[in-house]
Amino acid sequence: MRTVSAFIMLALLIMAGCQGLAPSATETAPGVVKNVDLSEIKRYLQTNADALEEAAAALENASDRYYALASEMKFDYTALWEQRGAEAVEMLTAARIAWTTASPLYEKVEGIVAGTPALAPFDVILDAGASGEEDPDNAAPIDLSLPDGRVLWRPGNLFGVTESALWGTEPDYIASDVAADWDSDGALAFGEILPDANVLKGGANALHQYIVELSKAVEGWEPSTAEAFTALIVMTPTMSEYFASWRDSRFVSGEASLQRDFVAISRLADIQDILGGLEVVYGQVRPLAERVNPEQAAQVAAGLSDLKAFVADIYAQEQGGRRYTPEEADILGAEAQNRATAITGQISQIAAELGIELVE
Repeated sequence: MRTVSAFIMLALLIMAGCQGLAPSATETAPGVVKNVDLSEIKRYLQTNADALEEAAAALENASDRYYALASEMKFDYTALWEQRGAEAVEMLTAARIAWTTASPLYEKVEGIVAGTPALAPFDVILDAGASGEEDPDNAAPIDLSLPDGRVLWRPGNLFGVTESALWGTEPDYIASDVAADWDSDGALAFGEILPDANVLKGGANALHQYIVELSKAVEGWEPSTAEAFTALIVMTPTMSEYFASWRDSRFVSGEASLQRDFVAISRLADIQDILGGLEVVYGQVRPLAERVNPEQAAQVAAGLSDLKAFVADIYAQEQGGRRYTPEEADILGAEAQNRATAITGQISQIAAELGIELVE
């Protein structure tokens, strides 16, 4: 996810257009909206947040170990690689495993976190905010303090910072003068780098800290019907943005890609995880939808399932070795966006019939 504000505006416009089609809220809302059980939304969010916190702690631990090793070598990365390269690879491999565990766990809840105004600030810091250099208006509102006293001004979201340090897609975050041939095959493949231990430790520490804070915020949060519909209406029509980041990533653009994030996991996997979380949300409010429009309620469920299957099929082909072109990615993204827009319109109409207003 990058910026949500444009999609919030789109959702508000869609819902405004549907209000005229709805019966009076006083005819439907009082008897329909009360006594709805949304406990599964919180349970799903809390379960994944707990697992995410554990994975982030593992990332922090591996990063701290690598930092201790670099410190012992007085941050001489050439000497570190020559004398203790195997240890460094072991620690960095552990960090990558922890990162690739944590990232999908966050994507599973991003639809809820980013789509809920009370929780959305965490999304900007953890996964959505750009760097100040890339996009000052949508930059993650954090500066990253490093153990050596340096401060990185508005470096971007923390999953992005740690990913680019671990896989070497941000030159300023690595020891650029070290030829770290991890597998000793005589060639430097993508990702065979040594991160700047200060950047990796600073990023991993901050990531874990904010995930702990997110988990605490979730503990004190009780979802409302309005928040559930807001998450669905805001986060469903984001397909074109996700597909654009997939198109621009190494998974499609290869060596020509200038993207520093989305290099470890295909964006197609992220999309499926996000849609899975939204299906959980819709499953909790579907009984309300069925009371006012059973046919449309079923169409929304089928639409979300079909959209997820559409993305899953593309991903399966990619995993099987197919390399899509940027042009194909745009065509597939347009199809996904059309499907998502149609689903959002239906959800918005149901919300209007229920007299539910979006949370801002």
